[in-house]
Amino acid sequence: MSKAKDFITKIDPTWCPGCGNFGIWLGVRQAAAELGFQPHQLALFFDIGCNGNGANYFNAYNFHGLHGRAVPAAIGAKLANHKLTVLVFAGDGGAYGEGGNHFIAACRSNIDITLIVHDNKRYSLTTGQASPTSSVGTKSKATPDGSFEVDFQPLQTAIANGATFVARAYADDTVNLTKIIKTAINHRGFSLVDVLQPCPTFNRDNTRDWYKSRLYNLQDQKWDATNKNQALVKAGEWGEKIPVGILYQVTKSTYKSHLPQLKNQSLVEQELKISPVIFEKLLAELK
Repeated sequence: MSKAKDFITKIDPTWCPGCGNFGIWLGVRQAAAELGFQPHQLALFFDIGCNGNGANYFNAYNFHGLHGRAVPAAIGAKLANHKLTVLVFAGDGGAYGEGGNHFIAACRSNIDITLIVHDNKRYSLTTGQASPTSSVGTKSKATPDGSFEVDFQPLQTAIANGATFVARAYADDTVNLTKIIKTAINHRGFSLVDVLQPCPTFNRDNTRDWYKSRLYNLQDQKWDATNKNQALVKAGEWGEKIPVGILYQVTKSTYKSHLPQLKNQSLVEQELKISPVIFEKLLAELK
């Protein structure tokens, strides 16, 4: 059996003291160990941002992509070898801003990957600008008078666009975070885990005390995660009370199930047959 420490490299993290990334790092490692994975069985894809430095700290197969482009890279790997367990890590900027279209496409296709979003409501790697999930009025270096854009609703967007597993977790609650990540990995289909993450350096609004006074766990009450309309309403609840837990989970056919090419073997196991290319014929067809 593997242990959480087996997924650690020899590189020391450079995240700020008190960063919520530490909790997510632990939660993922603990989930992988409890599910019985070995490091070589995980393919991890990282976006740009503070979260992206995790590519140096996780002992697994890692890919550090371009800003907003981690999801399509992960989808490519999953289609090439659908037997891989694929996890994607991105910040709220990379996932919902630069990568917003890729995020929606992944929800719609129900591709079998898990997206873990480090949602600190800031572009913290570039010193704290307002991000897609920042509340209206957020003041930052880029919005000194307060942002005026309506904050993006990732959970409602995911549910409305076909994601079959949608959850919210809190970075400091590593016990429940680990449980949610395990369930997300085991789920067949696209899984979104939006992790509320304190950023003590650049986000002085959504502090640990702020979250502590508002968060409550859906799983502590009778909650029907299969009720789409109910989940959409609950996903928009934000203010004096904020729900965490699995908001929505249903079983539907995955992207792979629609591809007969993958029925018997993954693409990487299939023989590559190259037919001779006659360029003159191709050019003639284009005329």
